[in-house]
Amino acid sequence: MSTRDLLIELGTEELPPKALKKLSSSFETSIKQGLEKAKLGFSSIRSYAAPRRMAVVVNDLETSQQDRLVERRGPAVTAAFDDDGNPTKAVQGFARSCGIEVEDLEKMETEKGAWLVFKQQQTGAETASLIPDILQQALIDLPIPKRMRWGDLPGEFVRPVHWLVLLFGDDVIPLELLGVTSGRDTFGHRFHHPEAIRIQSAQTYAPQLETQGHVLVDMSARREAIRGQVLDLATKLGGEAVLNEDLLDEVTGLVEWPVALSGSYDKRFLELPDEALISSMEEHQKYFAVRDKLGDLLPYFITICNIESRDPAQVVAGNERVILPRLSDSAFFWETDRKRPLADRQQQLKTIVFQNKLGTVFDKSARVAKLAAVIAAEIGGDAALAERAALLAKCDLVTEMVGEFPDLQGIMGRYYARLDGEHDEVAEALDEQYLPRFSGDKLPATKTGQAVSLAEKLDTLVGLFGIGQPPTGVKDPFALRRAALGVLRIVIENKLDIDLQTLLKQAQQGFDTQLTEDNVTEKVLHYFFDRLRGYALDQAVKADVFESVLAVQPTKPLDFMQRLHAVAEFRKLEQAEALAAGNKRIGNILRKNDAEGEGAIVDNKLLIEPAEQALAEKLATVTQQVKPLAEQADYAGVLSALADMRDTVDGFFDQVMVMADDEAVRNNRLALLNQTRALFLGVADISVLQQ
Repeated sequence: MSTRDLLIELGTEELPPKALKKLSSSFETSIKQGLEKAKLGFSSIRSYAAPRRMAVVVNDLETSQQDRLVERRGPAVTAAFDDDGNPTKAVQGFARSCGIEVEDLEKMETEKGAWLVFKQQQTGAETASLIPDILQQALIDLPIPKRMRWGDLPGEFVRPVHWLVLLFGDDVIPLELLGVTSGRDTFGHRFHHPEAIRIQSAQTYAPQLETQGHVLVDMSARREAIRGQVLDLATKLGGEAVLNEDLLDEVTGLVEWPVALSGSYDKRFLELPDEALISSMEEHQKYFAVRDKLGDLLPYFITICNIESRDPAQVVAGNERVILPRLSDSAFFWETDRKRPLADRQQQLKTIVFQNKLGTVFDKSARVAKLAAVIAAEIGGDAALAERAALLAKCDLVTEMVGEFPDLQGIMGRYYARLDGEHDEVAEALDEQYLPRFSGDKLPATKTGQAVSLAEKLDTLVGLFGIGQPPTGVKDPFALRRAALGVLRIVIENKLDIDLQTLLKQAQQGFDTQLTEDNVTEKVLHYFFDRLRGYALDQAVKADVFESVLAVQPTKPLDFMQRLHAVAEFRKLEQAEALAAGNKRIGNILRKNDAEGEGAIVDNKLLIEPAEQALAEKLATVTQQVKPLAEQADYAGVLSALADMRDTVDGFFDQVMVMADDEAVRNNRLALLNQTRALFLGVADISVLQQ
């Protein structure tokens, strides 16, 4: 079948820079799915995006669909005709829906009987006729939270649309869309080449825009060009660039033709905390900061222009003029905030609502302080320091600096606490309370920071679940998923031997009458198990291994992970498969006889068969062997010892009839199986392991 290349480009006003990457990816995905749904083959698809355009190029796209045989099954022959051989209403209706007469239907014989069918050879549609609908659906599917309408033009989009390129091979696919008519003309850089550029083919699209239009339309190439220019310029300044990847994405979405320039600012501003200077440069001006080899900031910034200026010095001077008042504001905030210690700001927290039903941030701080003290004592920290840190933890929210730069919360608290003479661990905890901020982020290093971070997250989880506001679908306004995973990471990766269930109950006690839901601790614990499943699977733990440990529901995350690793090693043993099958058989027998978990004592006098005597003797021996191992949480050692029971368990099932006629003997054998199963359940339910 013949193929052509397809180019789709939508030209717009400047698109939202932070959303451009996501929009472009969605656009490509939707076009790809539309082509696949239409059963149109192609070799590859590639997206392009710049501030004023989104595009995709599809290589070797089939020019039409394949012809195919359409087959519809109608009623069974027995239901298609009455006793006199006349067609029933059912078959008449089916024939009408197919556009033919009943006698034109074909008969199909199957194992279940004969059926009437309609068969028709359907000619594949031309690709050019399918593209408009695929394109329009792709635009509908774009993740645009709020669409806009401009003038009296039809349709809505994220920004006004000015042109549309729809080129299939050498031909333009005609289409009226969002107030524009498709063609083959695009437009270059707003200033360097505002004139139209006639695209020769899909393959020349990107090169033509770059050479003629001063537009680097490949977003990834543009991003790397910016990175390279920033790094090179920072090196020339005698330092290293502070490369924030999110800022790099945003700047990439702001410019079509990146040109890096550097400027400087007064050295007196270096007295401010580095984070305050960097936030001011990044958030307000989209500048990249520069550090020296030791990590200290240098009085320089790097800006990415969207134009090759004939007089770069003027551009630099303009940027230096703009940054001065920004940095002056930061200096003013710094000086103003230092006039009052953090502790004096606690009462102001009463004016900030944490959540309508859960009170103010002041109320939350009091709850977290009590819980943090308990946690600190349990993990070997200082309860008094943890309580103090928790009371101060949110005070920087009412400072001038954090009011202007919310991303500095915790960071500024650390600076101000040190200036106030607070203990080093208290100051550090004010920043560590927010860790981990994102997936893979570092964890609190101090015991005080760990205690405060855990307490803050547990209080939030219990509070929101307690008023019936758990995360639902994509809605998670209080970031409970991140909080739960943060708790698990802190506990597991810092090897903290603490019980989540106990801490959740203590967190719940911190609330008065605010909580309205029942079984809050159980609900939150179940939520933690769900998050722990994802955490474990990310570490290559098999799903059935996780389920085997979940079945016994250990409530210490560190202990849970130790069991997972032990079961993963156990299943590698040659005895594992037989023991898993044996445990499954034991579980089924106990459940059928309602003898599960009864804990009945085995009467050795009722052990008649040699095989059951052998199992009882082996059980007693192994129980004594694994007891000290279990106390040390050496679950791998426990399962290794239990693996020696395979032959004994197999022998029992081969030679002993569990359901004996004598009730006393039968119950004694059930008790023996109960004890055997309980020994394994001390680690996990290995019966759920897949063979």
